[in-house]
Amino acid sequence: MKSEVFFPIGAILVSALAVPLIIYFGEKRPNHREAVSVIAGILKFLFVLALVPIVLEKKSYTIEILKIYEGISIKLLIDPLGVLFALGASFLWILTTFYSIGYMRGTHAIRQTRYFVAFALSLTATMGVAFSGNLLTLFLFYELMSIITYPLVAHKEDEESLEGARKYVIYLLGTAKLFLIPAMAITYYVSGTLDYAEKGIFTQEMLTGHKLALQIALILFLYGYNKCAIMPLHSWLPSAMVAPTPVSALLHAVAVVKTGAFSNVRVLLNIFGKEGILALGLQEFILFITAATILIASAIALTRQNFKARLAFSTVSQLSYIVFGTALFHPLSVIGGILHITAHAFSKITLFFSAGSVYVSTHYTEIPQLNGLARKMPLTFTAFFLASLSIVGVPGFIGFWSKFYLISGSLEAGLFLGALVFLLSSFLNAAYFLPIVFRALLKEPYQPKDIHHYTPYEKVVENYFCAIPLFITALLTLILALKIDVLYQLLKLIEVLYVG
Repeated sequence: MKSEVFFPIGAILVSALAVPLIIYFGEKRPNHREAVSVIAGILKFLFVLALVPIVLEKKSYTIEILKIYEGISIKLLIDPLGVLFALGASFLWILTTFYSIGYMRGTHAIRQTRYFVAFALSLTATMGVAFSGNLLTLFLFYELMSIITYPLVAHKEDEESLEGARKYVIYLLGTAKLFLIPAMAITYYVSGTLDYAEKGIFTQEMLTGHKLALQIALILFLYGYNKCAIMPLHSWLPSAMVAPTPVSALLHAVAVVKTGAFSNVRVLLNIFGKEGILALGLQEFILFITAATILIASAIALTRQNFKARLAFSTVSQLSYIVFGTALFHPLSVIGGILHITAHAFSKITLFFSAGSVYVSTHYTEIPQLNGLARKMPLTFTAFFLASLSIVGVPGFIGFWSKFYLISGSLEAGLFLGALVFLLSSFLNAAYFLPIVFRALLKEPYQPKDIHHYTPYEKVVENYFCAIPLFITALLTLILALKIDVLYQLLKLIEVLYVG
């Protein structure tokens, strides 16, 4: 089998093939079970990494798995956009697996085999989304993601977890079926295909003759890929915070929400294209709803005192950076929006890992309980501080570069309000993250009254199985900023293929 076929198929299937071994070792041999998860993660990353020189040389290629009807097939597309998304997700899965071992053994030592099975299959779905070659393939993997992650959200199986999981699956499966299927039907009726094209699939004649139908389809796509959490269909995401922290990290940084943002990027670039969006007159609408989501979600994050809830609303805000930058269709803004998939992934997973590290060591969940903890958990709060600076967009961090391109693209496109939105968002990011660091470093330690449920301050010990992976992801927000030229090669190729 040629490497062009073997590597993407291997990247998709390796974690699924690991599932029988994970089940076989199960609870009786947890070390073996977790070793299989780690090895599968490393192999997945290596398969994706092997695709980088191929796409840089050949730009893109397709693999047709099954032809169903004219213009309808199961097809993979290997291109710079998909490879960039897959690189981040596969690499972070390795670190998330290590983190999961420490976290799950320390706090949720139940149903761990089911957890690692669902975790592995969710990464199969993520790679499927990354390498989907048309809307049908994307839909199938996108739906698989929603189904597979349900037991992760409901992992604890208490009333709160089950309610959060129900809301999660109703929102995501419901919007997918109610919105995405009609949107695909309209797309196929008008164009005769569900395949992607470099500048979009609709001719000027199609855009003129079916303008209203395609306007409806575009809005259905934007909200159908509801993992992107554009307001007002965002409330499932904070509700899903009942899941264990590694799952929250998976939801908010590695896989789930990023598949929503990535799917909308695919629709904007490869189904409608710049000319299609402008012809339909919906660019201003998309920019408005994403800008509103950015600012409103940031304002709500300021009011949340639960640690993970604040992170969740931050995620709602940050996801719309990606769609806004892409929908603006300026070369710099598109680069910034797509780069933000990676920048946000590494930064936000560090923040969620930090919340989990605190929970493992103390069982604290509220921000006022973090007082003085930096002195007991230096690795955790140093990492949290670094990742916060990246989210804010401080120079020297990967988050700076994505915001730099987004703001530059907005200014060059003459959209000064867009640049102002990103600047205001950065100010709000600082307002809801940096006080956590100051509280943990400078405030007098919190002394819990319930010492049976919470760990007294003097007995707090940092869990290094949790702290070391999150410290690595924090350092990578600095390292990736230094290696921005490597990422830029892929980003520029995406911009040339799909925009310029």
